[in-house]
Amino acid sequence: IGGELIAGDSTKFRAQNSKKNNFNQKKIDRHIAYIDNKLEQYNKQLAEEDGDAKEQIKKEIDKHNKRKDDYQDLENQLKESGETQISTSDPESRHMIIRNNIAEVAYNVQTTVDAKYCLPIDYKVTNTNDSKAMGNMLRRAKSILRKNDFIALYDKGYHTGSELGTAEQIGILTMVAVPGIPRSSQSPDPRYNVENFEYSYENDTYTCPMDQVLKSNGNWYKRNNYNYKKYKTPACKTCPVRAKCTKSVQNGKIVQRSEFTPAIERNKERIEQYAEIYPRRQAIVEHPYGTIKRQWGFNYIITKNGELRASADVGFMFTAYILKRIINILGKEVFKEYLRVLVYSFLLIFGQIRAILSHFKESILADNINPSFFEYFANRLIFTRKLIIIASF
Repeated sequence: IGGELIAGDSTKFRAQNSKKNNFNQKKIDRHIAYIDNKLEQYNKQLAEEDGDAKEQIKKEIDKHNKRKDDYQDLENQLKESGETQISTSDPESRHMIIRNNIAEVAYNVQTTVDAKYCLPIDYKVTNTNDSKAMGNMLRRAKSILRKNDFIALYDKGYHTGSELGTAEQIGILTMVAVPGIPRSSQSPDPRYNVENFEYSYENDTYTCPMDQVLKSNGNWYKRNNYNYKKYKTPACKTCPVRAKCTKSVQNGKIVQRSEFTPAIERNKERIEQYAEIYPRRQAIVEHPYGTIKRQWGFNYIITKNGELRASADVGFMFTAYILKRIINILGKEVFKEYLRVLVYSFLLIFGQIRAILSHFKESILADNINPSFFEYFANRLIFTRKLIIIASF
């Protein structure tokens, strides 16, 4: 482990839950509407038929009423959970985009990979997207590497102001690809996008390409989980390029600056400053995924019943990957010798523990536990440590 450069990303592993057994409110409503339509048809037939046909129609009505009850139970579970969807085979799996427009019921596995030999140092199985994942993964990386003087690389899916703020707070130099401006946020003429407005830290103002100054009233507004200020100027009313700058008819151009905008701007500067480092991200983090999913075909979870079991399954995949990488890096003979020493060390430890427990048992039977036992215990530990050191050479 180099501990100087890491890359983070996520990949989706398909869960043992078909799309048919995943429901959101829209899907439940669609099923109930279909059943109500069928019940209406059966009730009309029941009023018109007589004889044996009535019994068969009643059976169909009972069957559809039972199905309706099942969907209403799912609807109640969805409302009680506060979630947007529910899976019936693997309750914690979620319907999510795998790639392009292809969606599956899956888990999203966050991974941190060290650049030196493309060895994963951490993974976390989740059922959420990437936007709020980076801060937590960086904290974990800091704990694992026991330092924060390393560089972390992430793709644009992790470009969230609060997460960049967290990275700065814990002192990790992070580079996240800058996403393009959404079409809804762009000006009719791209020359008048907010990125072309100049911000003054000294005056807390923006200057637009027409040299007009946009000011804030000093108030902070809240949206979702962050605060922001609004900047505007009355000059918009008579500006000759207003139609090119904004689509707003009443207010003119309004620039919003969140509390995390400084962190976003510093990230952009780092991307430009370290232009030779960031392109390495994909080669680092995709190496384990390429082996595990493409070569080995492990693109799905074999367990059910939650993230904890899914995490164990993914853990086996990464353990196998790491062992094969270590064998390739060190060579088979060196790795065999390492395992021999490891097994021998465990046997030494086990032998000493047996001796200590045996001595303790004899002391209990003799009703003779005294300070000399603890001295014996300490001496045994010192002796075991010496044996392991000798074995390692």
